[in-house]
Parts: sequence; C-alpha cells; structure tokens
Amino acid sequence: MSGTRLFSPFKIGSLELRNRVVAAPMCQFSAVDGEMNDWHLIHLGNLALSGVAVVTIEATAVSPEGRISYRDLGLYSDACQVAMGRVLASLRRWSDTPIAIQLGHAGRKASTDAPWKGRLQIAPHQVNGWKTVGPSAVPFRESYDPPHALDRAGLVRVRAAFADATRRAASIGLDAIQIHAAHGYLLHQFLSPLSNLRTDEYGGSLENRMRFPLEVFEAVRDAFSPEKPVTVRVSATDWAEGGWDVDQTVEFCKEIEARGCSAIHVSSGGLSNHQQIALGPSYQVPFARAVKQAVRVPVIAVGLITDFEQAEAILTMGDADLIAIARAILYDPRWPWHAAAHFGERVRAPDQYLRCQPRQYRHLFEMND
Repeated sequence: MSGTRLFSPFKIGSLELRNRVVAAPMCQFSAVDGEMNDWHLIHLGNLALSGVAVVTIEATAVSPEGRISYRDLGLYSDACQVAMGRVLASLRRWSDTPIAIQLGHAGRKASTDAPWKGRLQIAPHQVNGWKTVGPSAVPFRESYDPPHALDRAGLVRVRAAFADATRRAASIGLDAIQIHAAHGYLLHQFLSPLSNLRTDEYGGSLENRMRFPLEVFEAVRDAFSPEKPVTVRVSATDWAEGGWDVDQTVEFCKEIEARGCSAIHVSSGGLSNHQQIALGPSYQVPFARAVKQAVRVPVIAVGLITDFEQAEAILTMGDADLIAIARAILYDPRWPWHAAAHFGERVRAPDQYLRCQPRQYRHLFEMND
C-alpha cells in the first residue's frame, strides 16, 4: 500500500495509472513535414522509462496550417500517421506506460520559428511561413500578419480535422486524447474576448464564445473509442484585463464535463502578448483548485511544480488529483524515481536498469512480472 497520494494508483475513465505523476506535453520543434523521427523516439522513450503514470505527446496539429511552427508534429496525413505509429511500436516494445496525445490547432499563433531561433512569426510570403487563421482578424502581436477570420466553411474544416486526427490516433492505439484549448491557441482564441471579436453565434456572450470549442470536443469524443479518455487542457486566465478568467473557465469546464470529458488539465496564459503573469512555485494551483471545486472529473495541476513535497502537498490538500511536470522532467528524467526514493515508495523500472537501485533504497524498484 502506498503511503503517499503521489504514488497511489488512480484512474482516468478506464485508464489505470500506477501513480499521480503525468508527463505534460512538451513541443520539441523537431518534426519534418509534421512527421515524427528518431528524436521523438529518443525523447518519448526517455519519458516512457521515467516512472511517470502517463506520457503525453506534444501538441500535435490537426492540419498543416494548425502547426505552431514548420517543425511541429502533425497527425493530418497518412505519412504523419505511419511515422507516429512506428515510434509508438518501438516505445511499446520496451514500455507499457500509457501514451496520450495532445491534439491542437495554433490558430493565429501558427507559422512561427523554433524557440532557439526567436520564435517570432514567419510571414506568409517567407520560406516556412503561411497564412494563419483565427476567430477574428486580430494578430497576436501588432507586427504580425493578421489571421484570416474563419468563415462557416472554415469552422467545418477545423472540426473535421480534429475528428480525423482523432481517428488516426485511435487507429495506432493511443491510450487517450487531450484537446488543447489553452496557451492562446485556436480554441482558447475562441474562448477569450480579447481575440474573439465575432458578431455571429460564435462570438460575444460566454455561451457563444464556448460554442466552437464545445463542438470540437463533441467531434473528438464521438470519433474516439468510447472506453478511452478524452481530456482537455485549459488556460484558466489570460493574465490580462478584460480577458478570459477563472470564473469563465469554471463554466467552460462544467460544459465539457457534461459532454463526457474525462479529466481537465489546468494551465494559464498564452493568449495575450501583454499578459502579466505572477510567476512562482505552484502559481497555477489555485486555478486547479477552483476547477476541482466545481467539477467531479479528475483535475491535473501544472506550473513550476518541481519539489517532491510540493507535489504531495497539492494532492494532500485536495487542490488536484494528479500532478503534471514538464521542464522539471527534462532537467531530471528520473524525477519519479527520485520522488519515490524520497518518500520511501516503490516505482516501476525497466529490467535493464534494476541493477542501478541504490543501496540505501533497497525496495525502490518494483519487480516486473
């Protein structure tokens, strides 16, 4: 029996998890034409052997123009599907860690360069650039090319693209889908009054601004295996005056819960170039707490959670049900091992690594079947 919340088993829908530590999606900007390659095999393989409960593949675009950058993953073609299937087959040969995928569309924040190249937008007329789309013709930065405001046909295409990518994910056996409705990307752009200036039924009131993201959720839920989880990542606030906020987030979360959402991953920010974020350890946890108090489905907290005791306290206080880590696990790829050692818990390790168990932690590793 586990003595901590962090290493107690949990379920998201029918997906059984060994502990409460989730590897959050982290963009690698290393794909070619949306296709996975050996870097993704190395990166995801590392995470799959880390002891986390589930690995989430980075933001994966449902259409070419939905990529954050020309180096981003996609799941919009047979070639993308084959490449991802090949990586997944290799991962599953050596690890039984569940693999989820985050599906998204970057909207007006698409067509950018890699972070180590400045991550600024590449104009449509430049190499590796394209015309972006959004709910309204409002650019992320004043200097950026304004997005094309999606018309009715465009909305239909985007919804269909989410459903098609979901069917592709199901066909290669992914264990869960996470819909990206956070960080200023397309679905978040529809939610926020700062980026959605529409005057039709998809803009204006909160009900209208939620309409398209909810339609996308329904399309994904209908296209995925009924017994497998569909989760949503949200930004709880724009950190900007007059923008999306936690009260609106709570209402949106109630709506996706009613439509069959299996869990909600609570982040924040990314929508406004003028955001003022109050950074600090656990700075987003109060948002997770607010959502958890309003819904019955599991809630995942994220954001500068790096310390083992910090993670355990979040769960013990009832602020969230699971902990997502991103940068922390890139820095320390064995974070779950070290957390388990700290608490005197046990964690799964591959047979090939069992001999590395430290003398002072003689019962750290579970014996594999």
